[in-house]
Amino acid sequence: MLKVYQTQKKKLFGLFVLLLLSGKVANAQASLDKSLQQVLQTATAPVQVVVTFYGNGAPNSTHLQLLQSLGLTQGITLKNLPMAGVLASASQVEALSKSPYVRSVFLNKRLTYFNNNDTHITGVQRMRTDKDIIARNNGMPVSGKGVAVMVNDSGVDGTHEDIKLGAHLVQNVMGSTNLNSLSSLLPVTYLENIPNTDTNSGHGTHCAGTVGGNGAKSNGLYAGAAPGATLVGYGSGAALLILDAIGGYDYALTHQYQYGIRVISNSWGTSGDFDPADPVNIASKKAYDRGIVSVFAAGNEGPSSDTHNPYAIAPWVISVGAGDKFGKLADFSSRGVKNEGGSFTMDGENWTYENRPSLVAPGVDVISTRVIGPIASLSAQMDVEQLDPAHVPFYTHMSGTSMATPHVAGVVALMLEAKPSLSPGEVKEILQKTATNMPSHESWEVGAGYVNAYAAIDHIYRNTAFGATLNYTKSFNGSVNSSSETNSFTIDYNPAVATGNQITFTVASGTNSLEAKFKTTGLLGETGNTVNLILVSPSGQQFRSGIPVAFAITPDRGMAVASPEAGTWTLKAEGLNGLALPETIQGTIAKSFITGTSGLADIAGHPAEASIKMAVGKRLLDGLATGFKPNELLKRIQLADYLVMGQAIRQFMPTNGSLTVTDVTGYQSLLAESVLSKGAALRDRTHAFKGVMTPAAAGKFNPNGSVTRAQLAYSLVQALGLQEFALARTGKAVTVMVDGKSYPIEDAASIPAGLEGYVSVALEMNLINAFYSVTQGPLDLFPTLHATFKPIQEVTRAEFAVIVTRTHASWNAATQPIASTANSTERLALPKANYSFPNPFSGSTTISYAVEDAGFVTVEVFDLRGKKISTLVAEPKEKGSYSVPFNGGNLPTGTYLYKISTGAKTSSHKMILAR
Repeated sequence: MLKVYQTQKKKLFGLFVLLLLSGKVANAQASLDKSLQQVLQTATAPVQVVVTFYGNGAPNSTHLQLLQSLGLTQGITLKNLPMAGVLASASQVEALSKSPYVRSVFLNKRLTYFNNNDTHITGVQRMRTDKDIIARNNGMPVSGKGVAVMVNDSGVDGTHEDIKLGAHLVQNVMGSTNLNSLSSLLPVTYLENIPNTDTNSGHGTHCAGTVGGNGAKSNGLYAGAAPGATLVGYGSGAALLILDAIGGYDYALTHQYQYGIRVISNSWGTSGDFDPADPVNIASKKAYDRGIVSVFAAGNEGPSSDTHNPYAIAPWVISVGAGDKFGKLADFSSRGVKNEGGSFTMDGENWTYENRPSLVAPGVDVISTRVIGPIASLSAQMDVEQLDPAHVPFYTHMSGTSMATPHVAGVVALMLEAKPSLSPGEVKEILQKTATNMPSHESWEVGAGYVNAYAAIDHIYRNTAFGATLNYTKSFNGSVNSSSETNSFTIDYNPAVATGNQITFTVASGTNSLEAKFKTTGLLGETGNTVNLILVSPSGQQFRSGIPVAFAITPDRGMAVASPEAGTWTLKAEGLNGLALPETIQGTIAKSFITGTSGLADIAGHPAEASIKMAVGKRLLDGLATGFKPNELLKRIQLADYLVMGQAIRQFMPTNGSLTVTDVTGYQSLLAESVLSKGAALRDRTHAFKGVMTPAAAGKFNPNGSVTRAQLAYSLVQALGLQEFALARTGKAVTVMVDGKSYPIEDAASIPAGLEGYVSVALEMNLINAFYSVTQGPLDLFPTLHATFKPIQEVTRAEFAVIVTRTHASWNAATQPIASTANSTERLALPKANYSFPNPFSGSTTISYAVEDAGFVTVEVFDLRGKKISTLVAEPKEKGSYSVPFNGGNLPTGTYLYKISTGAKTSSHKMILAR
């Protein structure tokens, strides 16, 4: 006992001497990680921790003496960050937390990798071929030349020709750490110039190709966002810990000048709250101070709120959510929390933060470089179906915010080539200022909106006045006010029980939104369980939480429903494809209610009141300074404003400096040029279609002119990216379907030339209604239905509110017209390949197929066990292209197969039901 007391006395005396010798120290107690505190309560052996000291560089001699005095002699120290990774007991952690030299102590917990490079939808391809931008870049396309991007990930396969180690991938580092294997406290070491560091997952290789692959194995088809940038790979292997992640930062800071590192792509993260003292946040802040832009994945735990990667919340980094190829937000993309944020002081500077992504980029079915090796691809079937056979060995599909993040990292490289002096803060500001609004989503879900590289580069070269159209910073005249309530629930889930596993609750009329959230806490504890929570509306529509890939790390899940149906709802639990373990599910049900409106007093009692409230609440339109004025005619400039606001129209100004129309200025000029430009709609992913409005006359926009129903049909169909479908019907008879029967539009002759196809598509998709009347002669057995469209009738503001809410539903559903209105049996020309769209889908999808020779055709759907779910088609078909809808609303989340048999040919394809 005396010997133990003397040992402890020596350690305390040594610490006291350190205090005397070191001079100025901080007074506050160190920040102690909540996760670490929980682990220490049950730990029976030393745990891996990351100790961050006050200071800027590597741990100094005082810090090392402190560790030694506490018996912490096993671990590593970083070279450019004041951090050490050590094995520590609970008492040692407590002593560290009380030291005035220690800034924080965090658990070295495991992190999660957040799993077509789509350079079209973000405008990268258009920017590369814009002659005015090329001229401003000394005659060369902006490619990221001269900018180095570190891919801080699982590793990079530098044997792949697209990202080959040498002149393009200038360094490839293996930097994984294992504190348990160390016997002393030494500086961290790295293995450099390793040809392939990605031997476990292929994740980092895919990300590297998305940043800056040169497309060598596809003749440039699958080149990354910045093919001219140089790449630095930092590989931590399949098992990523905090110490591995900050090791990448330490390497970047140490070798910043050697390789010219300006960007770090981080497709990984964790769950929990934002803490400025977290070593990852301290590392990214130091990179920010050194002019390095950090790009982080927002996470893959959506669609529930409060699922945002805490490392992506730091105000000095760029947080990236994931969207699909058509501009929609991916269900899995993590969300923040509405109006949640805070302020803090760090390094003597005041900071504010918001819990939201910065913006969204392509992250669904992204095609990029495949690791050259035996690692199996989870998307093997999709690769075979959708890639050229010559490309399958070199490219693969992946989905996740992991894929969206390197795309933005590549765009940042383009920006830094255009203007190397940009600070990380300026880069983030420009990316957000030039983004595209995403319909019906708020900033806590999508940040500023969908990334627009074309506008970002244009802004850098010309200081173009972008940003005034953004919903997340815009001041609105009208708003819908709401309140909320939250109630807890418990479900004792037992898969062996045929009934039960559910609860019911009531949703009152006027409820604005509904959200259910839960955490698995059963037999698997914090590892999560493969259980899916389902909300069922009174009419039977289902909304599912989904089971994220990373559920083992982040067991929180949920789903939200906008404008829920009034009545009795059911909340039930089921396993993935019917399989899960018993557990007690605890969660919350939150409801928000419309309590009133602001700036909309003049809509009370109007027939369109409900539609106006919905449209204003979803930011599909806005009121005026003097009220909504529902019966006033919609003006052209108002339509332009509302299209940019609620139909995902890209910000644009002519890059040659010559305006298309001259009767508008300032903000109105930005609106007009945006809606008139080629590639205006985000749905036009290749920037190939005409604008969503047309000039009133040569060089004139006529901002105060009215809008006719035919003109509105054109705008809404163009905004949905359906120009090709509309043009295919131009000049053909215009009809409308009622109860399965086709009726001619009797005033079709009044439709302006060239707009017939647009009216046809708008009617088929129920974007704009027809007008009906009935006549019956004295001797007629049945009445005759007549349909008109009134194409030159002017649209009021209230009528637009009704119409735009229908368009919004079509926008989110990503639907496409199927049947030609000229003949109900005639089909539009569809690709010969069999496919389903959308895929993945949340409720229903459309299976399209080609019949090469007339004969008997079957289309059947099976689960992965081979059980037939449904027979969709079983009948003779003539040669041609066909489509059939499939509703999976009552099926569990998972992968399904559909088999198409046409004559002697049979093919099977995969489709994913994900909610």
